[in-house]
Amino acid sequence: MSSDVSQEIPSSSVGQQVPSLNVGYVDLHCHYIPGIDDGVRTVEQGIALCEALGAVGYTTVAATPHIRPGMFDNHRADLEARFSQFVAAAVGRDLPELVLGAEHFCDGDFRELFESERALPYTGGKALLLELPPERVPHGLPEQCFRMQVQGVRPVIAHPERYAQLFDATTALERLLDMGVPWLLDLMSLEGKYGRRPRRAAERMLDEGAYYAACSDCHRPEDVEIVARAIERLHHLVGADEAHALIAEHPRAILRGEVDA
Repeated sequence: MSSDVSQEIPSSSVGQQVPSLNVGYVDLHCHYIPGIDDGVRTVEQGIALCEALGAVGYTTVAATPHIRPGMFDNHRADLEARFSQFVAAAVGRDLPELVLGAEHFCDGDFRELFESERALPYTGGKALLLELPPERVPHGLPEQCFRMQVQGVRPVIAHPERYAQLFDATTALERLLDMGVPWLLDLMSLEGKYGRRPRRAAERMLDEGAYYAACSDCHRPEDVEIVARAIERLHHLVGADEAHALIAEHPRAILRGEVDA
């Protein structure tokens, strides 16, 4: 497994500017803020998760707590406050640089959430993570993604290999690829964490070149061992250069608003 983390890991920070992101892997999907969704339960578990990702080679990790009305009723202001509290609690620990986003469930409420500026893009405001319903493509999804891009926010599709409509072919969301909407591989899919069909779909999409970046989607410290194995498998499947692009260069480009998809 290769990495470019020979330089010092930057200290944790919170702010409105996109971080420097000049070394190591960049994780755009992680659940390390405690007690707000199905991720870690305590601050120490969150710190342990971030420390473990740092040991694997990540130098920037984005918190992406769920925003899903009726299941995870999180709100932007509260998530920003909870993130700041976590960063403050982690001062002095040797962690990757911490940034904030959210995993937005793309249902009938999302359009109003985005239009009213209550959605939570990644730090810097250039991109926003979307989770789709597992069994269907939301009505009007391409149009919603187009509106977001017109307003300067690039939608990013979380773990497409885990959606039933994409198990056998990418056809259902091909229009999004044509629009330059990045797809984000959940690395643990390569290790079979979600079953055989998502694993096979992930392998097919890698072969097709459908993914722009890859992420951990870790919910607990124990997940990082699976991620480490998945990174090795990613190198085996696509080669060192493409693997590094997926887990370092391209997620960095997403945060900076410099996607060339």
